[in-house]
Amino acid sequence: MDTAVHNTPLKPDPRAPRELVKSTAFLLKRLGWACKDRGYQAFEVIGSSPLHYGVLAVLDEGARETQATIADALGFDRSALVGLLDDLEEHGLVERRRDPADRRRHLVSLTPAGEKVLAEHRAIAGQLDAEILAPLEPKERVELHRLLVKLAVHHDKRYAEG
Repeated sequence: MDTAVHNTPLKPDPRAPRELVKSTAFLLKRLGWACKDRGYQAFEVIGSSPLHYGVLAVLDEGARETQATIADALGFDRSALVGLLDDLEEHGLVERRRDPADRRRHLVSLTPAGEKVLAEHRAIAGQLDAEILAPLEPKERVELHRLLVKLAVHHDKRYAEG
C-alpha cells in the first residue's frame, strides 16, 4: 500500500453546500454581491461609482429633479444623497440651484458634461450585463429580466414600468 497517498491531507472542497445552491434566495444574494463588486471595480476605472450612475440616470429622465425625489427614486437616504451630489457637482456633472417656487429646495439638473459621463456609465453597465449574463442565450436573458422585474415590483413598487 502506498502510504504517500494516504498521508496527503485532504483539500477542502471549494464548492458551496448543496443545500445553499438549492436556495434561489441564496443564489440571488451571491450573484448580487458579485454584480456589486464587479460594478464598483468597473466604475472605479473612470473615477466613478454605480451610485453616481444611478443619480445621473434619474436626472436624465428629467421628471425628478429635487434632491428628495432623486433620493426616493433610488431608495437612498436623503442625507447620503447630498454627498453624492457634492461629488457630481464638484466634477461639473450636475448643477444645483434653488427652486424659485420653494427656496428651501434645491433643483438638480444634468450638465452637458454629465450627459457625456452618463453615456460612459451606460457603456460600462452594458459591458457588465454582457459579462454577467454571458452563459445565457438571448431568449433566456429576456426571460430572466422579465422575472426579475416581476419580483422587484412585488417587493418595491418603484420598479413598476410606466
